[in-house]
Amino acid sequence: MRKTAAAAAVLLGVVAHGLFILLHVAVARAQQLPGKWEVVVEDAGIASMHTAVTRFGTVVLLDRTDIGPSRLLLPADQCRLDPTDRILPRGDCTAHSALFDPVSHHLRPLSILTDTWCSSGQFLPDGTLLQTGGDLDGLRKLRLFSPCSPDDYQPTCDWVELASPLLSAGRWYATNQILPNGHVIIVGGRSSPTAEFYPPTKPLLPFPFLAEAEDAQMDNLYPFLHLLPDGHLFVFANSRAVLLDYEAGHIIRNFPPLPGGPRNYPSAGSSVMLPLTFADNYMRAEIVVCGGAQYGVFLHQERETPAGSTCGRIIATDPDPVWEIEEMPFPRVMGDMVIVPTGEVVIINGAQAGSQGFEMATRPCLNPVLYRPNEPVGLRFMTLAPTTIPRMYHSTANLCPDGRILVAGSNPHYFYVFENVEFPTELRIEAFSPDYLAQDKDKIRPTVVKVEQDKVGYGEELEVEVEVELPMVGSLDVAFLSAPFATHSFSQGQRMVRVNASPPVEVNAAAGGTPLRYRVRCTAPADGRVAPPGYYMVFAVNQGVPSAARWVQLVV
Repeated sequence: MRKTAAAAAVLLGVVAHGLFILLHVAVARAQQLPGKWEVVVEDAGIASMHTAVTRFGTVVLLDRTDIGPSRLLLPADQCRLDPTDRILPRGDCTAHSALFDPVSHHLRPLSILTDTWCSSGQFLPDGTLLQTGGDLDGLRKLRLFSPCSPDDYQPTCDWVELASPLLSAGRWYATNQILPNGHVIIVGGRSSPTAEFYPPTKPLLPFPFLAEAEDAQMDNLYPFLHLLPDGHLFVFANSRAVLLDYEAGHIIRNFPPLPGGPRNYPSAGSSVMLPLTFADNYMRAEIVVCGGAQYGVFLHQERETPAGSTCGRIIATDPDPVWEIEEMPFPRVMGDMVIVPTGEVVIINGAQAGSQGFEMATRPCLNPVLYRPNEPVGLRFMTLAPTTIPRMYHSTANLCPDGRILVAGSNPHYFYVFENVEFPTELRIEAFSPDYLAQDKDKIRPTVVKVEQDKVGYGEELEVEVEVELPMVGSLDVAFLSAPFATHSFSQGQRMVRVNASPPVEVNAAAGGTPLRYRVRCTAPADGRVAPPGYYMVFAVNQGVPSAARWVQLVV
Protein backbone atom coordinates (compact mmCIF):
# COMPACT_ATOMS: atom_id res chain seq x y z
CA MET A 1 0.00 0.00 0.00
CA ARG A 2 2.86 2.33 0.91
CA LYS A 3 4.63 1.50 -2.36
CA THR A 4 1.47 2.29 -4.30
CA ALA A 5 1.08 5.63 -2.51
CA ALA A 6 4.73 6.46 -3.07
CA ALA A 7 4.49 5.58 -6.77
CA ALA A 8 1.38 7.73 -7.08
CA ALA A 9 3.17 10.62 -5.41
CA VAL A 10 6.11 10.27 -7.80
CA LEU A 11 3.73 10.16 -10.78
CA LEU A 12 1.90 13.29 -9.57
CA GLY A 13 5.22 15.03 -9.15
CA VAL A 14 6.27 14.14 -12.69
CA VAL A 15 2.93 15.35 -14.07
CA ALA A 16 3.12 18.59 -12.09
CA HIS A 17 6.69 19.16 -13.25
CA GLY A 18 5.62 18.50 -16.84
CA LEU A 19 2.73 20.97 -16.57
CA PHE A 20 5.10 23.53 -15.03
CA ILE A 21 7.47 23.15 -17.99
CA LEU A 22 4.61 23.37 -20.51
CA LEU A 23 3.31 26.51 -18.83
CA HIS A 24 6.72 28.16 -18.97
CA VAL A 25 7.16 27.14 -22.61
CA ALA A 26 3.75 28.64 -23.42
CA VAL A 27 4.65 31.88 -21.59
CA ALA A 28 8.02 32.03 -23.34
CA ARG A 29 6.39 31.52 -26.74
CA ALA A 30 3.82 34.23 -25.98
CA GLN A 31 6.63 36.62 -25.05
CA GLN A 32 8.35 35.90 -28.37
CA LEU A 33 5.28 36.72 -30.47
CA PRO A 34 5.22 40.19 -32.06
CA GLY A 35 3.40 43.05 -30.38
CA LYS A 36 2.91 44.34 -26.87
CA TRP A 37 -0.11 44.88 -24.62
CA GLU A 38 -0.65 47.43 -21.83
CA VAL A 39 -3.62 48.38 -19.69
CA VAL A 40 -4.08 52.15 -20.07
CA VAL A 41 -7.20 52.50 -17.87
CA GLU A 42 -8.00 50.22 -14.96
CA ASP A 43 -11.60 51.38 -14.63
CA ALA A 44 -13.27 53.46 -17.35
CA GLY A 45 -16.57 53.36 -15.46
CA ILE A 46 -18.45 52.15 -18.54
CA ALA A 47 -18.01 49.28 -20.98
CA SER A 48 -17.71 50.82 -24.44
CA MET A 49 -20.06 49.15 -26.91
CA HIS A 50 -19.35 51.89 -29.50
CA THR A 51 -15.98 53.64 -29.81
CA ALA A 52 -14.64 56.41 -32.07
CA VAL A 53 -11.41 58.48 -32.17
CA THR A 54 -11.90 62.22 -32.73
CA ARG A 55 -9.68 64.61 -34.70
CA PHE A 56 -8.15 65.74 -31.39
CA GLY A 57 -7.01 62.20 -30.64
CA THR A 58 -9.56 61.84 -27.86
CA VAL A 59 -11.79 58.77 -27.78
CA VAL A 60 -15.59 58.71 -27.49
CA LEU A 61 -16.79 55.78 -25.38
CA LEU A 62 -20.49 54.94 -25.60
CA ASP A 63 -22.70 52.25 -24.08
CA ARG A 64 -26.48 51.81 -23.80
CA THR A 65 -28.50 53.79 -21.29
CA ASP A 66 -31.07 51.38 -19.79
CA ILE A 67 -28.48 49.05 -18.33
CA GLY A 68 -28.58 50.23 -14.75
CA PRO A 69 -25.97 52.43 -13.05
CA SER A 70 -22.45 52.61 -14.41
CA ARG A 71 -19.36 53.34 -12.28
CA LEU A 72 -18.83 56.82 -13.73
CA LEU A 73 -20.80 59.67 -12.14
CA LEU A 74 -22.41 62.52 -14.05
CA PRO A 75 -22.36 66.10 -12.73
CA ALA A 76 -25.35 66.59 -10.42
CA ASP A 77 -27.18 68.85 -12.88
CA GLN A 78 -26.95 66.33 -15.75
CA CYS A 79 -28.85 63.37 -14.30
CA ARG A 80 -31.08 61.57 -16.78
CA LEU A 81 -34.75 61.12 -15.98
CA ASP A 82 -36.59 58.49 -18.00
CA PRO A 83 -39.75 57.09 -16.35
CA THR A 84 -39.69 54.19 -18.86
CA ASP A 85 -36.18 53.08 -17.81
CA ARG A 86 -36.53 49.46 -16.73
CA ILE A 87 -33.91 49.74 -13.98
CA LEU A 88 -33.76 53.38 -12.88
CA PRO A 89 -37.14 55.00 -13.64
CA ARG A 90 -36.63 57.62 -10.92
CA GLY A 91 -33.41 58.97 -12.37
CA ASP A 92 -29.91 57.96 -13.36
CA CYS A 93 -26.94 60.07 -12.28
CA THR A 94 -24.31 57.82 -13.85
CA ALA A 95 -22.72 58.28 -17.27
CA HIS A 96 -23.17 55.97 -20.23
CA SER A 97 -20.75 57.85 -22.45
CA ALA A 98 -17.33 59.36 -21.78
CA LEU A 99 -14.47 61.15 -23.49
CA PHE A 100 -11.06 59.56 -22.92
CA ASP A 101 -7.73 61.25 -23.58
CA PRO A 102 -5.08 58.55 -24.24
CA VAL A 103 -2.29 61.07 -23.54
CA SER A 104 -3.36 62.31 -20.11
CA HIS A 105 -5.55 59.24 -19.38
CA HIS A 106 -8.25 61.66 -18.28
CA LEU A 107 -11.89 60.51 -18.48
CA ARG A 108 -14.72 63.03 -18.73
CA PRO A 109 -18.33 61.84 -18.43
CA LEU A 110 -20.69 62.79 -21.26
CA SER A 111 -24.47 62.94 -21.02
CA ILE A 112 -26.58 60.82 -23.31
CA LEU A 113 -30.36 60.86 -22.93
CA THR A 114 -31.87 58.21 -25.21
CA ASP A 115 -31.00 54.56 -25.61
CA THR A 116 -28.01 53.94 -27.90
CA TRP A 117 -28.11 50.15 -27.67
CA CYS A 118 -26.80 48.64 -30.93
CA SER A 119 -26.81 51.97 -32.75
CA SER A 120 -24.57 53.31 -35.53
CA GLY A 121 -22.38 56.30 -36.30
CA GLN A 122 -20.08 58.19 -38.64
CA PHE A 123 -17.95 61.35 -38.61
CA LEU A 124 -19.19 64.25 -40.72
CA PRO A 125 -16.80 66.36 -42.88
CA ASP A 126 -16.37 68.98 -40.13
CA GLY A 127 -15.33 66.35 -37.56
CA THR A 128 -18.69 66.12 -35.81
CA LEU A 129 -19.71 62.61 -34.82
CA LEU A 130 -23.18 61.69 -36.06
CA GLN A 131 -24.80 58.98 -33.96
CA THR A 132 -27.99 57.30 -35.18
CA GLY A 133 -30.72 55.06 -33.82
CA GLY A 134 -30.70 52.57 -31.00
CA ASP A 135 -33.52 50.90 -29.10
CA LEU A 136 -36.70 52.05 -27.32
CA ASP A 137 -36.71 55.88 -27.07
CA GLY A 138 -33.54 55.99 -29.20
CA LEU A 139 -34.92 54.04 -32.16
CA ARG A 140 -35.30 57.03 -34.49
CA LYS A 141 -32.96 59.48 -32.77
CA LEU A 142 -30.15 61.55 -34.28
CA ARG A 143 -27.36 62.75 -31.97
CA LEU A 144 -24.33 64.97 -32.60
CA PHE A 145 -21.04 65.27 -30.73
CA SER A 146 -18.72 68.13 -31.78
CA PRO A 147 -15.36 67.37 -30.16
CA CYS A 148 -13.10 70.00 -28.65
CA SER A 149 -9.44 70.03 -27.73
CA PRO A 150 -8.69 68.44 -24.35
CA ASP A 151 -6.69 71.62 -23.60
CA ASP A 152 -9.66 73.85 -24.40
CA TYR A 153 -12.62 72.15 -22.77
CA GLN A 154 -15.99 73.85 -23.27
CA PRO A 155 -19.20 72.98 -21.39
CA THR A 156 -20.96 72.70 -24.77
CA CYS A 157 -18.57 69.91 -25.79
CA ASP A 158 -21.16 67.19 -25.12
CA TRP A 159 -23.84 65.17 -26.86
CA VAL A 160 -26.69 67.08 -28.49
CA GLU A 161 -29.84 65.05 -29.17
CA LEU A 162 -31.91 66.47 -32.01
CA ALA A 163 -35.63 66.91 -31.49
CA SER A 164 -35.95 67.18 -35.28
CA PRO A 165 -35.39 65.68 -37.73
CA LEU A 166 -35.97 62.09 -36.70
CA LEU A 167 -34.93 59.05 -38.67
CA SER A 168 -37.55 57.96 -41.20
CA ALA A 169 -37.42 54.38 -39.89
CA GLY A 170 -36.30 52.69 -36.69
CA ARG A 171 -32.57 51.96 -36.92
CA TRP A 172 -31.54 49.22 -34.48
CA TYR A 173 -28.42 47.35 -35.76
CA ALA A 174 -27.93 49.64 -38.78
CA THR A 175 -24.69 50.65 -40.55
CA ASN A 176 -23.54 54.12 -41.64
CA GLN A 177 -21.21 55.17 -44.46
CA ILE A 178 -20.09 58.66 -45.43
CA LEU A 179 -20.59 59.42 -49.13
CA PRO A 180 -18.52 61.41 -51.66
CA ASN A 181 -20.57 64.57 -51.08
CA GLY A 182 -20.14 64.39 -47.30
CA HIS A 183 -23.65 63.16 -46.62
CA VAL A 184 -24.20 59.89 -44.74
CA ILE A 185 -26.23 56.87 -45.80
CA ILE A 186 -27.80 54.81 -43.00
CA VAL A 187 -28.59 51.27 -44.10
CA GLY A 188 -30.79 48.60 -42.56
CA GLY A 189 -31.64 47.78 -39.01
CA ARG A 190 -33.98 45.28 -37.45
CA SER A 191 -37.22 45.09 -39.49
CA SER A 192 -35.99 47.99 -41.67
CA PRO A 193 -34.99 46.81 -45.18
CA THR A 194 -34.47 50.41 -46.27
CA ALA A 195 -31.81 53.10 -46.40
CA GLU A 196 -31.96 56.82 -45.67
CA PHE A 197 -29.69 59.84 -45.74
CA TYR A 198 -28.37 62.51 -43.40
CA PRO A 199 -29.08 65.34 -44.00
CA PRO A 200 -32.50 64.06 -45.17
CA THR A 201 -32.22 65.51 -48.69
CA LYS A 202 -33.40 62.31 -50.40
CA PRO A 203 -36.49 60.16 -49.81
CA LEU A 204 -36.35 56.84 -47.99
CA LEU A 205 -34.72 54.23 -50.23
CA PRO A 206 -36.37 50.77 -50.32
CA PHE A 207 -33.71 48.07 -50.15
CA PRO A 208 -35.45 44.69 -50.38
CA PHE A 209 -32.07 42.93 -50.68
CA LEU A 210 -31.80 43.11 -46.90
CA ALA A 211 -35.08 41.23 -46.49
CA GLU A 212 -33.96 38.65 -49.05
CA ALA A 213 -30.65 38.22 -47.23
CA GLU A 214 -32.43 37.60 -43.94
CA ASP A 215 -32.96 34.13 -42.57
CA ALA A 216 -34.43 32.76 -39.36
CA GLN A 217 -31.54 34.11 -37.29
CA MET A 218 -31.57 37.66 -38.76
CA ASP A 219 -28.07 37.61 -40.28
CA ASN A 220 -28.79 40.77 -42.28
CA LEU A 221 -28.13 43.09 -39.32
CA TYR A 222 -25.17 45.48 -39.20
CA PRO A 223 -24.52 44.91 -42.94
CA PHE A 224 -20.94 45.50 -44.11
CA LEU A 225 -20.81 48.71 -46.21
CA HIS A 226 -17.85 49.79 -48.34
CA LEU A 227 -17.83 52.82 -50.63
CA LEU A 228 -16.04 51.73 -53.81
CA PRO A 229 -13.92 54.17 -55.83
CA ASP A 230 -16.54 54.16 -58.61
CA GLY A 231 -18.95 55.79 -56.15
CA HIS A 232 -21.22 52.76 -55.65
CA LEU A 233 -21.75 50.83 -52.42
CA PHE A 234 -20.64 47.26 -51.80
CA VAL A 235 -23.23 45.88 -49.35
CA PHE A 236 -22.73 42.49 -47.69
CA ALA A 237 -25.43 40.78 -45.61
CA ASN A 238 -25.65 37.15 -44.44
CA SER A 239 -23.47 35.45 -47.08
CA ARG A 240 -24.37 37.61 -50.08
CA ALA A 241 -23.20 40.92 -51.50
CA VAL A 242 -24.56 43.42 -54.01
CA LEU A 243 -23.36 46.60 -55.67
CA LEU A 244 -25.83 49.39 -54.91
CA ASP A 245 -26.30 52.54 -56.94
CA TYR A 246 -27.77 54.56 -54.08
CA GLU A 247 -28.38 57.58 -56.34
CA ALA A 248 -30.59 55.67 -58.76
CA GLY A 249 -31.91 53.35 -56.05
CA HIS A 250 -31.21 50.02 -57.72
CA ILE A 251 -28.78 47.11 -57.59
CA ILE A 252 -26.17 47.08 -60.36
CA ARG A 253 -24.61 43.70 -59.64
CA ASN A 254 -25.04 40.58 -57.54
CA PHE A 255 -21.75 39.12 -56.35
CA PRO A 256 -21.36 35.35 -55.92
CA PRO A 257 -22.29 34.10 -52.41
CA LEU A 258 -19.42 33.70 -49.96
CA PRO A 259 -19.05 30.06 -48.84
CA GLY A 260 -18.86 29.23 -45.16
CA GLY A 261 -22.17 30.40 -43.75
CA PRO A 262 -23.53 33.76 -42.60
CA ARG A 263 -21.12 36.52 -41.55
CA ASN A 264 -23.23 39.41 -40.21
CA TYR A 265 -24.95 39.92 -36.88
CA PRO A 266 -25.54 37.70 -34.98
CA SER A 267 -23.02 35.46 -36.72
CA ALA A 268 -20.47 38.24 -36.29
CA GLY A 269 -17.72 38.05 -38.83
CA SER A 270 -15.91 41.25 -39.78
CA SER A 271 -14.86 43.01 -42.97
CA VAL A 272 -12.48 45.61 -44.41
CA MET A 273 -11.79 47.15 -47.77
CA LEU A 274 -8.05 46.87 -48.39
CA PRO A 275 -6.15 50.14 -48.95
CA LEU A 276 -6.79 52.04 -52.15
CA THR A 277 -3.54 53.05 -53.82
CA PHE A 278 -2.36 55.54 -56.42
CA ALA A 279 -0.44 52.69 -58.11
CA ASP A 280 -3.81 51.33 -59.29
CA ASN A 281 -5.14 54.83 -60.01
CA TYR A 282 -7.30 54.14 -56.90
CA MET A 283 -9.65 52.01 -58.99
CA ARG A 284 -8.91 48.53 -57.60
CA ALA A 285 -10.98 47.73 -54.53
CA GLU A 286 -10.60 44.44 -52.67
CA ILE A 287 -12.95 43.39 -49.88
CA VAL A 288 -12.04 40.89 -47.16
CA VAL A 289 -14.63 39.18 -44.92
CA CYS A 290 -13.33 37.01 -42.06
CA GLY A 291 -14.77 34.67 -39.44
CA GLY A 292 -18.31 34.35 -38.16
CA ALA A 293 -20.47 31.74 -36.46
CA GLN A 294 -21.64 28.55 -38.09
CA TYR A 295 -25.19 28.55 -39.37
CA GLY A 296 -27.80 27.94 -36.67
CA VAL A 297 -25.50 28.58 -33.71
CA PHE A 298 -27.36 31.70 -32.57
CA LEU A 299 -30.78 30.25 -33.33
CA HIS A 300 -30.15 27.08 -31.31
CA GLN A 301 -27.88 28.74 -28.69
CA GLU A 302 -25.00 26.37 -29.42
CA ARG A 303 -22.39 28.39 -27.59
CA GLU A 304 -19.72 25.65 -27.68
CA THR A 305 -19.84 25.19 -31.48
CA PRO A 306 -16.53 26.27 -33.05
CA ALA A 307 -16.61 29.53 -34.99
CA GLY A 308 -15.74 29.77 -38.67
CA SER A 309 -12.06 29.97 -39.56
CA THR A 310 -12.20 31.23 -43.15
CA CYS A 311 -11.70 34.58 -44.83
CA GLY A 312 -13.11 35.44 -48.22
CA ARG A 313 -11.38 38.00 -50.44
CA ILE A 314 -12.87 39.46 -53.61
CA ILE A 315 -11.88 42.16 -56.11
CA ALA A 316 -15.15 44.07 -56.07
CA THR A 317 -14.15 46.18 -59.08
CA ASP A 318 -13.27 43.18 -61.25
CA PRO A 319 -15.60 42.49 -64.20
CA ASP A 320 -15.93 38.84 -63.14
CA PRO A 321 -15.22 38.73 -59.40
CA VAL A 322 -14.79 35.50 -57.43
CA TRP A 323 -14.13 34.84 -53.76
CA GLU A 324 -10.66 33.60 -52.78
CA ILE A 325 -10.89 31.54 -49.58
CA GLU A 326 -8.18 31.48 -46.89
CA GLU A 327 -7.82 29.82 -43.49
CA MET A 328 -7.11 31.89 -40.37
CA PRO A 329 -4.83 30.54 -37.61
CA PHE A 330 -7.81 30.54 -35.20
CA PRO A 331 -11.55 30.21 -35.61
CA ARG A 332 -13.02 33.58 -34.64
CA VAL A 333 -16.39 35.17 -34.04
CA MET A 334 -16.79 38.84 -32.99
CA GLY A 335 -13.31 39.74 -34.22
CA ASP A 336 -12.51 43.35 -35.15
CA MET A 337 -10.49 44.08 -38.31
CA VAL A 338 -8.33 47.19 -37.97
CA ILE A 339 -6.30 48.61 -40.87
CA VAL A 340 -2.91 49.85 -39.65
CA PRO A 341 -0.67 52.45 -41.38
CA THR A 342 1.44 49.81 -43.13
CA GLY A 343 -1.64 48.68 -45.09
CA GLU A 344 -1.85 45.43 -43.13
CA VAL A 345 -4.86 44.38 -41.06
CA VAL A 346 -4.91 43.36 -37.40
CA ILE A 347 -7.74 40.95 -36.52
CA ILE A 348 -8.34 41.27 -32.80
CA ASN A 349 -10.89 40.46 -30.03
CA GLY A 350 -13.64 37.85 -30.08
CA ALA A 351 -14.18 34.19 -29.32
CA GLN A 352 -13.46 30.82 -30.87
CA ALA A 353 -16.94 29.38 -30.31
CA GLY A 354 -20.55 30.53 -30.26
CA SER A 355 -22.06 33.69 -31.71
CA GLN A 356 -22.96 37.26 -30.82
CA GLY A 357 -25.65 37.72 -28.22
CA PHE A 358 -25.82 37.75 -24.45
CA GLU A 359 -23.72 34.89 -23.01
CA MET A 360 -23.68 33.19 -26.41
CA ALA A 361 -19.91 32.68 -26.88
CA THR A 362 -17.09 30.79 -25.18
CA ARG A 363 -13.34 30.21 -25.60
CA PRO A 364 -12.01 33.78 -25.94
CA CYS A 365 -9.57 34.32 -28.79
CA LEU A 366 -6.75 36.07 -26.94
CA ASN A 367 -4.25 36.20 -29.81
CA PRO A 368 -4.63 38.87 -32.47
CA VAL A 369 -3.40 37.96 -35.93
CA LEU A 370 -1.80 40.11 -38.60
CA TYR A 371 -3.18 39.81 -42.14
CA ARG A 372 -0.56 40.76 -44.74
CA PRO A 373 -2.51 41.24 -47.98
CA ASN A 374 0.52 41.43 -50.29
CA GLU A 375 1.87 38.01 -49.29
CA PRO A 376 0.90 34.82 -51.17
CA VAL A 377 -2.07 32.75 -50.04
CA GLY A 378 -0.96 30.54 -47.14
CA LEU A 379 1.61 33.08 -45.89
CA ARG A 380 -0.63 36.03 -45.13
CA PHE A 381 -1.39 35.40 -41.45
CA MET A 382 0.96 35.96 -38.51
CA THR A 383 -0.02 35.19 -34.92
CA LEU A 384 0.60 38.09 -32.51
CA ALA A 385 1.16 38.37 -28.76
CA PRO A 386 -1.89 37.46 -26.66
CA THR A 387 -3.76 39.59 -24.18
CA THR A 388 -4.88 38.22 -20.83
CA ILE A 389 -8.28 39.95 -20.94
CA PRO A 390 -11.13 38.24 -22.84
CA ARG A 391 -12.89 40.63 -25.21
CA MET A 392 -16.24 39.09 -25.95
CA TYR A 393 -19.63 40.51 -26.95
CA HIS A 394 -19.76 44.32 -27.14
CA SER A 395 -16.01 44.94 -27.40
CA THR A 396 -14.30 47.37 -29.80
CA ALA A 397 -10.94 48.15 -31.39
CA ASN A 398 -9.78 51.47 -32.91
CA LEU A 399 -6.54 52.75 -34.43
CA CYS A 400 -5.05 55.70 -32.54
CA PRO A 401 -2.90 58.47 -34.08
CA ASP A 402 0.20 57.08 -32.35
CA GLY A 403 -0.22 53.76 -34.20
CA ARG A 404 -1.53 51.75 -31.25
CA ILE A 405 -4.85 49.91 -31.30
CA LEU A 406 -7.14 50.86 -28.45
CA VAL A 407 -9.28 47.96 -27.19
CA ALA A 408 -12.31 48.60 -24.99
CA GLY A 409 -15.54 47.04 -23.80
CA SER A 410 -16.79 43.46 -23.44
CA ASN A 411 -20.06 42.93 -21.68
CA PRO A 412 -21.80 39.71 -22.68
CA HIS A 413 -24.58 40.26 -20.12
CA TYR A 414 -27.84 42.16 -20.29
CA PHE A 415 -26.74 44.28 -17.30
CA TYR A 416 -23.36 45.02 -15.76
CA VAL A 417 -22.13 41.88 -13.99
CA PHE A 418 -18.74 41.93 -12.28
CA GLU A 419 -18.52 38.65 -10.35
CA ASN A 420 -19.59 35.00 -10.28
CA VAL A 421 -19.64 34.73 -14.09
CA GLU A 422 -17.14 33.33 -16.57
CA PHE A 423 -16.75 36.60 -18.48
CA PRO A 424 -17.52 39.61 -16.25
CA THR A 425 -18.28 43.06 -17.58
CA GLU A 426 -14.92 44.55 -18.55
CA LEU A 427 -14.13 48.18 -17.66
CA ARG A 428 -10.40 48.09 -18.40
CA ILE A 429 -9.09 49.73 -21.58
CA GLU A 430 -6.02 48.25 -23.24
CA ALA A 431 -3.66 49.37 -25.98
CA PHE A 432 -2.00 46.91 -28.35
CA SER A 433 1.27 48.06 -29.92
CA PRO A 434 2.03 46.26 -33.19
CA ASP A 435 5.63 45.24 -33.81
CA TYR A 436 6.27 48.39 -35.86
CA LEU A 437 6.27 50.28 -32.53
CA ALA A 438 9.03 48.09 -31.04
CA GLN A 439 12.07 49.94 -29.64
CA ASP A 440 14.48 48.29 -32.07
CA LYS A 441 12.79 50.23 -34.90
CA ASP A 442 13.19 53.67 -33.32
CA LYS A 443 16.12 54.68 -35.53
CA ILE A 444 14.11 54.30 -38.73
CA ARG A 445 10.86 55.62 -37.27
CA PRO A 446 9.97 58.92 -38.96
CA THR A 447 8.65 61.87 -36.98
CA VAL A 448 6.40 64.25 -38.88
CA VAL A 449 7.72 67.70 -37.98
CA LYS A 450 5.84 69.75 -40.55
CA VAL A 451 2.72 69.48 -42.68
CA GLU A 452 2.38 72.36 -45.12
CA GLN A 453 -1.32 72.80 -44.37
CA ASP A 454 -3.91 71.16 -42.14
CA LYS A 455 -6.60 71.45 -44.82
CA VAL A 456 -6.18 70.19 -48.39
CA GLY A 457 -8.42 69.93 -51.44
CA TYR A 458 -8.82 66.96 -53.78
CA GLY A 459 -5.83 66.49 -56.09
CA GLU A 460 -3.85 69.27 -54.38
CA GLU A 461 -0.25 68.90 -53.32
CA LEU A 462 0.68 68.53 -49.68
CA GLU A 463 4.25 68.97 -48.42
CA VAL A 464 5.37 66.80 -45.52
CA GLU A 465 8.67 66.99 -43.64
CA VAL A 466 9.92 64.20 -41.42
CA GLU A 467 12.92 63.58 -39.23
CA VAL A 468 14.63 60.21 -38.81
CA GLU A 469 17.84 59.08 -37.16
CA LEU A 470 19.23 56.81 -39.89
CA PRO A 471 19.40 57.71 -43.59
CA MET A 472 16.32 56.71 -45.57
CA VAL A 473 16.53 53.84 -48.01
CA GLY A 474 14.00 53.99 -50.85
CA SER A 475 10.70 55.81 -50.77
CA LEU A 476 8.60 57.25 -47.97
CA ASP A 477 4.96 56.13 -48.08
CA VAL A 478 2.20 58.56 -47.12
CA ALA A 479 -1.19 57.17 -46.14
CA PHE A 480 -4.54 58.78 -45.27
CA LEU A 481 -6.55 56.76 -42.72
CA SER A 482 -10.08 57.61 -41.62
CA ALA A 483 -11.36 57.49 -38.06
CA PRO A 484 -14.26 55.00 -38.13
CA PHE A 485 -17.11 54.26 -35.72
CA ALA A 486 -16.40 50.81 -34.27
CA THR A 487 -19.19 48.59 -32.99
CA HIS A 488 -20.25 44.94 -33.19
CA SER A 489 -17.17 43.68 -35.08
CA PHE A 490 -17.32 46.25 -37.89
CA SER A 491 -15.70 49.67 -38.19
CA GLN A 492 -18.18 51.85 -40.04
CA GLY A 493 -16.41 54.17 -42.51
CA GLN A 494 -12.94 52.59 -42.10
CA ARG A 495 -10.71 53.52 -45.04
CA MET A 496 -7.05 53.82 -46.02
CA VAL A 497 -5.74 55.60 -49.12
CA ARG A 498 -2.05 55.39 -50.04
CA VAL A 499 -1.24 58.57 -51.98
CA ASN A 500 1.43 59.38 -54.54
CA ALA A 501 4.57 60.84 -52.89
CA SER A 502 7.75 62.19 -54.46
CA PRO A 503 11.12 60.64 -53.58
CA PRO A 504 12.31 62.01 -50.21
CA VAL A 505 14.79 64.90 -50.44
CA GLU A 506 17.16 65.57 -47.55
CA VAL A 507 16.84 69.22 -46.53
CA ASN A 508 19.46 69.58 -43.78
CA ALA A 509 22.40 67.74 -45.34
CA ALA A 510 24.72 70.74 -45.04
CA ALA A 511 24.18 71.01 -41.30
CA GLY A 512 25.25 67.41 -40.66
CA GLY A 513 24.41 65.42 -37.55
CA THR A 514 21.10 63.81 -36.63
CA PRO A 515 18.20 63.66 -36.87
CA LEU A 516 18.11 63.81 -40.64
CA ARG A 517 15.26 65.82 -42.16
CA TYR A 518 13.52 64.86 -45.40
CA ARG A 519 10.80 66.50 -47.45
CA VAL A 520 8.26 64.79 -49.69
CA ARG A 521 5.49 66.25 -51.77
CA CYS A 522 2.38 64.14 -52.08
CA THR A 523 -0.87 64.50 -53.96
CA ALA A 524 -4.14 64.32 -52.04
CA PRO A 525 -6.74 61.74 -53.12
CA ALA A 526 -8.41 62.48 -56.42
CA ASP A 527 -12.03 62.93 -55.34
CA GLY A 528 -14.71 62.05 -52.79
CA ARG A 529 -15.28 58.60 -54.24
CA VAL A 530 -11.71 57.68 -53.34
CA ALA A 531 -11.78 59.45 -49.96
CA PRO A 532 -14.95 61.19 -48.73
CA PRO A 533 -14.43 64.65 -47.22
CA GLY A 534 -13.45 64.82 -43.57
CA TYR A 535 -10.54 64.50 -41.17
CA TYR A 536 -7.89 61.84 -41.79
CA MET A 537 -4.88 60.62 -39.87
CA VAL A 538 -1.92 61.16 -42.21
CA PHE A 539 0.96 58.76 -41.53
CA ALA A 540 4.44 58.71 -43.03
CA VAL A 541 5.82 55.15 -43.31
CA ASN A 542 9.54 54.42 -43.65
CA GLN A 543 10.55 50.82 -44.38
CA GLY A 544 7.36 49.52 -42.80
CA VAL A 545 7.64 51.73 -39.71
CA PRO A 546 5.03 54.50 -39.37
CA SER A 547 5.24 57.91 -37.76
CA ALA A 548 2.62 59.20 -35.40
CA ALA A 549 -0.15 60.77 -37.46
CA ARG A 550 -1.03 64.38 -38.17
CA TRP A 551 -4.70 65.23 -38.70
CA VAL A 552 -5.51 66.74 -42.09
CA GLN A 553 -8.94 67.79 -43.27
CA LEU A 554 -9.80 66.77 -46.82
CA VAL A 555 -12.21 69.33 -48.27
CA VAL A 556 -14.25 69.72 -51.44
